[in-house]
Amino acid sequence: MVNVKTLLASAALSAALALPAYAQVSEVVIGVIEPMSGAGAQTGIDAKAAMETALDIINEDIDIGLPLGPGAGLPKLGGAKIKLVFADHQADPQKGRAEAERLITENKVSAIIGAYHSAVAAVVSQVAERYQVPFLAADSSSPSLHRRNLKWFFRTSAHDEMFSQAMFDFYKDMKEKKNITVDQVAMFYEDTIFGTDSSNIQRKLAGERGIKVAGDIKYRANSPSLTSEVQQLKSSGAPVLMPSSYTTDAILLLKTMGELGYKPQGIVAQAAGFAEQAFLQAVGDKAEGIISRSSFSLDLSEKRPMVAKVNEMYKKRSGKDLNDNSARQLMAVLVMADAIDRAGSIKNEDIRGALQKTDIPGDKTIMPWANVRFDENGQNTGATPVLIQVQDGVYRSVWPFETASRPVVWPIPAR
Repeated sequence: MVNVKTLLASAALSAALALPAYAQVSEVVIGVIEPMSGAGAQTGIDAKAAMETALDIINEDIDIGLPLGPGAGLPKLGGAKIKLVFADHQADPQKGRAEAERLITENKVSAIIGAYHSAVAAVVSQVAERYQVPFLAADSSSPSLHRRNLKWFFRTSAHDEMFSQAMFDFYKDMKEKKNITVDQVAMFYEDTIFGTDSSNIQRKLAGERGIKVAGDIKYRANSPSLTSEVQQLKSSGAPVLMPSSYTTDAILLLKTMGELGYKPQGIVAQAAGFAEQAFLQAVGDKAEGIISRSSFSLDLSEKRPMVAKVNEMYKKRSGKDLNDNSARQLMAVLVMADAIDRAGSIKNEDIRGALQKTDIPGDKTIMPWANVRFDENGQNTGATPVLIQVQDGVYRSVWPFETASRPVVWPIPAR
């Protein structure tokens, strides 16, 4: 005789097993490691506002042409929401290591995003590799990061080799299209992995392009004084300064240059501190005419209106416009969430596999990128750089000349 209770129990079990994997998932936790205190605190504060803006787009129904905008939550995970857990690395690689381990072992994050300082990203990505958790570098630009044969490392934005290539292509275009020759530069760079990697690339490119490096100044990050270094830069006689510095050092550099009367024809910076609103506010009109490489230009909104809409969302949270760093941080969350949704899973290996298959058209981002596609090393090959210049206190795109919103101003205007 058939046991009805047994049949019912078996049917219930079969139904439970047939439920999709997302049935028990209400939220997906992603760890974020950024500098929330210390010299880089403002970058971390801005990153938090940018990433929470991305959460609004993902978790709410905001259809503005970005991945996961339409509908609320992750559709392939039953509408599960993304939750971000923020950790402060204080610009200290060892603190970053400890925070990464805590996020993985205690918060059980499905992925980690960070970390602005390349020296911290180098350590955090090794922790992620050991635990087999996807790590997405949102805003760390050292080219050595994606050349360590890591399986779990990804980076959405360009690295400093790509950025530096753009700078030297700019010099080439200046000569061919503007009849302005840059034949000497002075390099000024801080002593962590960001500055040293940047200088190595720029030194190499200068040699290949026949440009003399008249000044080559390495300094200790967060130095209390840069008087000696600026005197050396001034003595070099190079018409173009190429600095690689974080915010506090960039501010001190410009102030010291003003005090010592050092004024090159052009300043072409490796972004970082030179792309921050805090930098503009601190140095005032001393920033006028400075050129920086960038992953983002707000005036892209003139051609892509949804950039302005996203900027307004961010501005409500932060009181300021998106910049090179905050735009990259926002996009990193969207890219990671898109991969998790396509994976239809919160398993680490599934997320990693989805990241490898990412293919987002440039016009579905807020960036001037060709696309988002990761190569075998986890580097987005479509992260096309631009150059921006401070004009009337606002960053404007000035290169490539064909897509620029404003003509470049050269030399730096008198002030």
